[in-house]
Amino acid sequence: MQWHVGSIAAIPWECLDPGHKRFQMKLYATTDEASRPQRYTSGRSFAPAEAMPMSHHLLSVDSLSRDDVDHLMRVAARMEPIAQRRQVTRVLEGAVLGNLFFEASTRTRVSFNAAFCRLGGSVCDTTGFTFSSMAKGESLYDTSRVMSGYCDAIVMRHPELGSVTEFAAATHVPVINGGDGPGEHPSQALLDLYTIDKEFTRLGKQLAGAHVLMTGDLKYGRTVHSLIKLLSLYAPMRITLVAPPGLEMPSQLIDLVTSRGHRVEQRDSLAQEYADVDVVYTTRIQKERFTAEMSEGFCLSRDFTVDRAFLDTRCGRDTLVMHPLPRDSRPEANDLDVDLNGDPRLAVFRQTDNGIPVRMAIFATLLEVDELIERELRPVRWFVPSRLGVDDPAL
Repeated sequence: MQWHVGSIAAIPWECLDPGHKRFQMKLYATTDEASRPQRYTSGRSFAPAEAMPMSHHLLSVDSLSRDDVDHLMRVAARMEPIAQRRQVTRVLEGAVLGNLFFEASTRTRVSFNAAFCRLGGSVCDTTGFTFSSMAKGESLYDTSRVMSGYCDAIVMRHPELGSVTEFAAATHVPVINGGDGPGEHPSQALLDLYTIDKEFTRLGKQLAGAHVLMTGDLKYGRTVHSLIKLLSLYAPMRITLVAPPGLEMPSQLIDLVTSRGHRVEQRDSLAQEYADVDVVYTTRIQKERFTAEMSEGFCLSRDFTVDRAFLDTRCGRDTLVMHPLPRDSRPEANDLDVDLNGDPRLAVFRQTDNGIPVRMAIFATLLEVDELIERELRPVRWFVPSRLGVDDPAL
């Protein structure tokens, strides 16, 4: 007997929460295969909870409780058939997303676009300062108020720490932080957690007690800042931090994680044994955030390169490799090596694919349609390949 999330049709109107306009999630048991609903592949670590009173915006992982995160993970799992192009929904038909990206982006910007469109909405894009009124001296306050008159939700990326929070303070329209300088990237951390849980489910592992290795630029890499805080909400685990000199994880984040019962260890090289590591999360060196003094003469050694030789000789057979991308594929960059392409341990493209259902879940929750998805699902009518990439491994 297995437990499944109950369909919305099975939930009585009495369960509607008038404070948040949401249905309480119900569970039911069934042994009838024909009547069993779509089974999703993620969510084992995410316990059922009451309806989610999430903050009006998503600006930082700090604003999320454990129940908030669990809710988003479960909603993301329900979005999988839509994200994987097997079904279609139009719950955000007529809604408009404003995508304001004042810093270079490909994956995050397009992923948010695709997620909103797959829910039936449309997107207006602004990329770079040159084509923005901010180039004429417009304030974040004015930009926020103007965009709020045009859009139903806003995603913003900005190179300055705290800028997205300042922008969000001027509007009641939901704002999502798409990255603020060296600060945070909450949606990336959510999709990273979703990926870890999904991969662990496939491998028969548990999040509790896992060993996660974070390496690369841990000072300016905002994705690791958000991810380590998100992981700290769950059962104690071991986290090893490996960074070049001067690019270590901020001490306040280490203090936060250890105060929540996690074991944190810092090392200065990957040239050691990591046989018990479950996840290697590596990041690009953020040279664009370096001071002139830091940039002069900086060269990352091969001691920080994650490649096939490192995995084969120093890690376990089922160690996962993750990276928020983009990776610097130039040989001298010593970033995540391309020799792992096609290796099933490389999860980076499954990771980017998971960004769609997770960001769909964020939009659906903030715009309060997360319990309406199943009402109008229908199958897709266009061609969808069985594998998206030519090197995608069969799992």
